Amino acid sequence: MKTQTKAAILIGLFCITIVVLFGFAIYFFLNKYSFGDFYKRLETRLSIAEKFYLERDSLNTEKVRQLFDQHLEKLDKEQEYVIELKSGVSIQGVSNTHDFPKLFLETLMQTGKGQARKGNTFYAGLSENIKGKRYLIVVSAENYYASHHLIFLRNIILISVLLVILIVLFFSFYFSRQIFFPLSRIMDKVKQISTESINLRLDENNRSVEIRKLVKTFNELLSRIETSFETQNNFISNASHELRTPLTAIIGEADVALLKQRSHEEYQKSLQNILTQAERLDEITNSLFFLAQTGYKGKSILFERVRTDEVIFEAKALIDRINPRNKISIDLSLIPDEPSKLKIKANKQLLHIAFCNLLGNACKYSNNNLVTVYVASTDNQVIISIKDQGIGIPEPEISYLLDPFFRASNANLFEGYGIGLPLTKNIINLHNGQIIVKSQLNKGTSVQIKLPLYLD
Repeated sequence: MKTQTKAAILIGLFCITIVVLFGFAIYFFLNKYSFGDFYKRLETRLSIAEKFYLERDSLNTEKVRQLFDQHLEKLDKEQEYVIELKSGVSIQGVSNTHDFPKLFLETLMQTGKGQARKGNTFYAGLSENIKGKRYLIVVSAENYYASHHLIFLRNIILISVLLVILIVLFFSFYFSRQIFFPLSRIMDKVKQISTESINLRLDENNRSVEIRKLVKTFNELLSRIETSFETQNNFISNASHELRTPLTAIIGEADVALLKQRSHEEYQKSLQNILTQAERLDEITNSLFFLAQTGYKGKSILFERVRTDEVIFEAKALIDRINPRNKISIDLSLIPDEPSKLKIKANKQLLHIAFCNLLGNACKYSNNNLVTVYVASTDNQVIISIKDQGIGIPEPEISYLLDPFFRASNANLFEGYGIGLPLTKNIINLHNGQIIVKSQLNKGTSVQIKLPLYLD
């Protein structure tokens, strides 16, 4: 069963149940009230009949009777009975003679008063002993309200319930269709989206806030998936290129060496070239393996409390040994006075690799011009900013800079594989941090890293 149909049926059943219960409650309580009220009216007449028939010596009897005739409404088929129970008269005989319910007469004899109903005729009576004689006084009448008005009300309620059921079912299906129609359109549109048409997006111009939010969320998901596909395609393209180059060089060098007999020096030179390309291939493979490892938040990585300024100084010391010509300057003017505002929860080795990559790139792509490192902090973050005065990056290419194997179009004169920055991004992500790259062509690049403070 479709969700649309199920929703319409559930809404319809809910509304119908409420209407039926409401109609039943009206009929039940009104019916109960009409019976109780009718018995009270019979008891009023019973009291007057008692005074009139059994207290004729009373001076007020006639006045009571006059008031009765003037002001009390005559009930339908109203009858008054005063029965003297003489010796030899049985309850069964009285019941047969006057068509009274036998149980009603037995109740009168036992308790002195009672009420009964036979069909649509209602009875109220009492039993009195006056001057040694036993009397039964009974007033009976038909409940016209119950026999006519309540039946009419019942029919009206039944007809109304049937009409409401039809109306509710119609509007339930109508509104259900209106509610689910945008979802149907969304599903039809989603069916058109595939890997070949992942650039398609759903229409966000919907009047429903919830549907609009759903569409927006789905479009954002599509954007992330599209970016992931582009990154994957770019990764495969660049990775195959980077791996093919040393492999081609190795195969070509070996083929040339085997074409004819060579001298010892020529074989040694060929093997040296093969070794160089093999080492390059090994370096690329290891970089890819490490990049893949840092792409997942593995539980085996050990985190501890680390001071970011210490890791930066250690990274600078390593760069000084590798590249003594560098001009890295660490600006401490923004560093906080409290050491606790420099501490983060991190893996020191991974963080060291990330900072070395950033400092090494800054020196390499600026031809060892000035590289400035700033360290600052807020109430919940440590901020590290690395600025160089290098070649910069073309603006359209900045968004691809953190993709594996991507290299800017103006970086061909510099050695590299395009793995350092993606590796750094993965490490920062492992630390729940954020990396922001800004650059201007021929003016330099600024890399800002934000890492959450270690909170006790």
